[in-house]
Amino acid sequence: MSTMSNVPRLVRLLAGTLLLLGACSGRTEAPLSDRERSAIADTLRTMIVSAYDLTKPGDAVARMMSLYPPTGDVVSASGGRVSVSRDSLAERIRAFWTYVGQNMRDPKWTWDEMHVDVLARDAAVITATYHVPHKTPRGDPHTIAGAMTVAFERIAGRWGVVQEHLSDLAPSQPGDTTAGDMASMPAEHHH
Repeated sequence: MSTMSNVPRLVRLLAGTLLLLGACSGRTEAPLSDRERSAIADTLRTMIVSAYDLTKPGDAVARMMSLYPPTGDVVSASGGRVSVSRDSLAERIRAFWTYVGQNMRDPKWTWDEMHVDVLARDAAVITATYHVPHKTPRGDPHTIAGAMTVAFERIAGRWGVVQEHLSDLAPSQPGDTTAGDMASMPAEHHH
């Protein structure tokens, strides 16, 4: 066999190798269009607003937990503590509802600012501030407020919060009771 007859075979082998390497190097995802970004942002805003709608009847804890993946870990930081399990997060949300939520009369969860950063087709971050005016069981006006940052990931077609950080708004004046009831609540998961 001559050297010249090996050239086409060598070229084919080299071309095939380059194609294989190109396929294995990973595909670059097309950039998101403005329409796609807007649709993802709207979906996530709707999920959060619905989950925290305290005027809806039913299980408020289950509604809030609907934001998280049904399985796997969730990193949550609030009240100076961090948890990583979905079960401990559920306990903290239940504690919030037991010590604060169910004692609010006529609460209205109001979103003050909500910034949505769509990072990719399967990842986004929302940072928001909120306040919840209500009456105490004695009928006194009261408000809880704070800020939150939540990282969403779409897994198997379903959006879920995989990491979050929540912080309560501190009272602004000595006589302000904005966060007063929060002091008696376990620090695990303030909203």
